[in-house]
Amino acid sequence: MAFPQHFLDELSSRSDILDVVSSYVALTKKGSNYFGLCPFHNEKTGSFSVAPDKQMYHCFGCGNGGGVFKFIMEIENLSFPDAVRFLAKRANMDVPEDNAGQEEGRRRQRVLALNKDAARWYYQNLSRPEGAAVAAYLNRRRIRRKTAMDFGLGAALDSWDGLLSAMLDKGYTKAELLAAGLVVQNQKGRLYDKFRNRLMFPVVDVRGEIVAFGGRVLDKSEPKYMNTTETIVYSKRRNLYGINLAKKTKRPNFILCEGNIDVITLHQAGFDNAVASMGTALTVEQTRLLSRYTKELVLCYDNDSAGQAATQKNIDLLKNSEFTVRVLQLPRRLADGAYVKQDVDDFIKFQGPAAFESLLNGSEKQLDYRMEAIASKYDLTDQDGRLAYSGEVCQLIASLPNAVEREVYAGRAAEKAGISREAMLLEVKRLRGRKRGQEKRELQKEALNIPALRQPKDRALRYTDIPSAAAEEGVVQLLLTDPALAGQCGPLEEEDFSSPWLGKVYRLLREAYGAGRTVSLDSLSGSCEPGEIGRLAEILQRPASMSQAGRAMGDYIRAIERAAEKRRQSADPLRAAVERSKEKKGYGGKRNEQEKRRTEQG
Repeated sequence: MAFPQHFLDELSSRSDILDVVSSYVALTKKGSNYFGLCPFHNEKTGSFSVAPDKQMYHCFGCGNGGGVFKFIMEIENLSFPDAVRFLAKRANMDVPEDNAGQEEGRRRQRVLALNKDAARWYYQNLSRPEGAAVAAYLNRRRIRRKTAMDFGLGAALDSWDGLLSAMLDKGYTKAELLAAGLVVQNQKGRLYDKFRNRLMFPVVDVRGEIVAFGGRVLDKSEPKYMNTTETIVYSKRRNLYGINLAKKTKRPNFILCEGNIDVITLHQAGFDNAVASMGTALTVEQTRLLSRYTKELVLCYDNDSAGQAATQKNIDLLKNSEFTVRVLQLPRRLADGAYVKQDVDDFIKFQGPAAFESLLNGSEKQLDYRMEAIASKYDLTDQDGRLAYSGEVCQLIASLPNAVEREVYAGRAAEKAGISREAMLLEVKRLRGRKRGQEKRELQKEALNIPALRQPKDRALRYTDIPSAAAEEGVVQLLLTDPALAGQCGPLEEEDFSSPWLGKVYRLLREAYGAGRTVSLDSLSGSCEPGEIGRLAEILQRPASMSQAGRAMGDYIRAIERAAEKRRQSADPLRAAVERSKEKKGYGGKRNEQEKRRTEQG
């Protein structure tokens, strides 16, 4: 929806970005800016910056940036209108809603209310004769009634329309049931319950809202688990099962499990720090959510090949993050002379909470686990196997930032491979040097593409030397930094930009300054996509010497106009021939007059 600009400006002025961001991120002042660990990607060294004077944030690591509206959109997983409402509530301001905004908010609230009533209905079924099969299943799994109540477990009946009929009787519409993902529609248009004859797990977010459901079969039929699809209130990438309870834990870490039953079993056994990632691999969005509550994760997956693969995948995602990562490996239970698969639920039942506590306290650091996983791939009694192991493990050790750790782990790897410690360290040093060289070349390449205002001592630049894309970013950076330069833009139009989104931003800036309004990233948020706001934050963060701003603006504008003219000529060969003829005869009409006038001014 479109909010009145005066309202957005007032809300932005009341929502100081340092105050808002510091409620999510621990910040330390360095110079005029504040720095901390980025909440949008995993890192150990803080590259996340907040500039109070510009009312913006920017991460030098992942590139995410913008104003306070964009920050709330990203951190709370909200649309722009919902982020505005979130900040307005925080600032005790009334939101001027239009009909579209009111309708969207009403739909969200209806889906949340429907989910709550559906969860209550599922739970009540446990005490009814129709839900006896699910209640018996809970007894077999040794899940106590209090635990079932804490997690809101319930029973989906073995019928086609049990929930559908119950919710229609409560006044919900068929469209709302479809929007919540609680019913599905067949090809003939008939609606029926999505979840039937299943143990139900409500998914509760950090605010305590029921946003989705998971359902497990009672026998060996497929699919074993079924989950709510994406809805207006639910994204599986941004939610964790059990997070609403785990966030209250007094334990120093979180245990990341494979399934809902594992989480429930651990909570019941006293490990109230367990969560699961909704049947998907861990996502970056979920790590952001976890980082609000802990800095240590314990990965605890099944001890089969799938569990080991999931462990390795999550270690790769979490490497170089702010998290301390440990791995709890469940032993393989011996049955009739063979080792079999074992999950958390099995271990707690057969060994008890004390044994799990012992495993938890002795869980390995992720690096030890990764080195053992590499060793298990090769025959270390064979020369080729030792060489292959050494090559792979050296790559891992070379990635360690700490020199002492590199030396310690190189010694361990050398002993396992049966080679000298010196040879292992030499290879680690070679690989690390090559990696630094690659990073340096990438930074140099990136630096060549960054447009910067020339410093007074720089050589004189011809406007024909400036790439059009760099010039367009330069114009936008100057206008955002010094609105007075808008008067220098003259006949430059949005259509002259090769980048449509930069042309749009240029037009918005000219219109705002022409109307006497001030402009910030927040005031542009309603007209730009989140990714565009992030790019603008990156452009604003670049160094600039404003003492040469007027001269730079002239160079940038001439570069844009020249590139635009070339595009027009390539689209019209006859016009191109005429222009070449004019240049040979020494006259060029309007464009030569413009360049002559700028030369006289500059």
